[in-house]
Amino acid sequence: MRRTRLTHAGVAALLMIGSWTAAGTLPASAQDAPGSPTAGSAPASTALLDAMQRDFGLTRAEAEDRLAAEREATDLAPEARRTAGSAYGGAWFDAGSEKLTVAVTEDADASTVRALRGSGAAVRTVEHSAKQLDAAKSRIDRLDAPSGVSSWSVDPTANTVVVNVVDGRRADNDVRSFVAKAREAGPVTVRTVPAPAETFAAGTVGGDPYYTGNVRCSIGFSVHGGFVTAGHCGGAGQQVRGWDGSYIGNFQGSSFPGNDYAWVNVGSGWWTVPVVLGWGTVSDQLVRGSAEAPVGASICRSGSTTHWHCGRVLAKNETVNYSQGAVHQMTKTSVCAQGGDSGGSFISGDQAQGVTSGGWGNCSSGGETWFQPVNEILSRYGLTLHTA
Repeated sequence: MRRTRLTHAGVAALLMIGSWTAAGTLPASAQDAPGSPTAGSAPASTALLDAMQRDFGLTRAEAEDRLAAEREATDLAPEARRTAGSAYGGAWFDAGSEKLTVAVTEDADASTVRALRGSGAAVRTVEHSAKQLDAAKSRIDRLDAPSGVSSWSVDPTANTVVVNVVDGRRADNDVRSFVAKAREAGPVTVRTVPAPAETFAAGTVGGDPYYTGNVRCSIGFSVHGGFVTAGHCGGAGQQVRGWDGSYIGNFQGSSFPGNDYAWVNVGSGWWTVPVVLGWGTVSDQLVRGSAEAPVGASICRSGSTTHWHCGRVLAKNETVNYSQGAVHQMTKTSVCAQGGDSGGSFISGDQAQGVTSGGWGNCSSGGETWFQPVNEILSRYGLTLHTA
């Protein structure tokens, strides 16, 4: 970003989010243009802990304990999956016990269960393996979803594939037909959501605004040479302007629907920094890596419209049925967002998680959002996250 921006934003990270234009589950819709811990220290900055106390109703000590426990669960999850092997049924962070819970099928042998418990995880026995549930979801992905179906994903806590149907649309013939075919694919539970999914488009500091034509979005995370953001904010080759109207760069790659990710190169006096903007609600957050937080973990979002909000990870690998087409491998959260927040940063502690895509609701009455995981974006374009 330009040097003059540092006075305006402080040491903010290169991130942006597009704006949501309407309530409902959409990819973040368009809007007309006009410090973290080191090893052995506290698990997050003072400001982030303050935000968790506000949004989760925790004391300072409880917020510190929660983040420390979530970090342990994040580190444990990959090894727990390897230990469970073919009996693996999924895993999630349980805020009550502050432990990673690992689901295993009934054929898991006693030594596997002992090893999991010995690692510090709680163990739950379930009917279906993660492989079976993922296969069922993949079969549902091949169906043609009507507008009355918002999204679907594997819910490891319920050991089923959850299909989310828009309130008042369950009796529609096309929805009933879709649900019937989905049930043939495997174990399915149908839930109701208030509104359809929609996108949230509206310096290169995380959460800061940028403009493409008459669309405002938000920066996600700085990478070496640019920043990542949402694909629905612009197509490959489109020019990008910064918060001050000056030229930043161009979309070097973009995918939407199917995916919702993109990256923009940075030049012309702009540069990248490993920071997510706190908007004065919290201090700016350093980015130190991209370890993936488990389902149930706390997570926060920065965006150019609604700024800084926190919630929990609700689901992973969810397929979202936007009006423009389905988007796959999304992560769902309980964090609110609105138009212009698209593309902005989702972060857990000091670990980058993804860029805002869309959702339903708003930050006055509440809602849910989806983000595209950042590690997938880095892998797709061969990018390196800019970390502190």
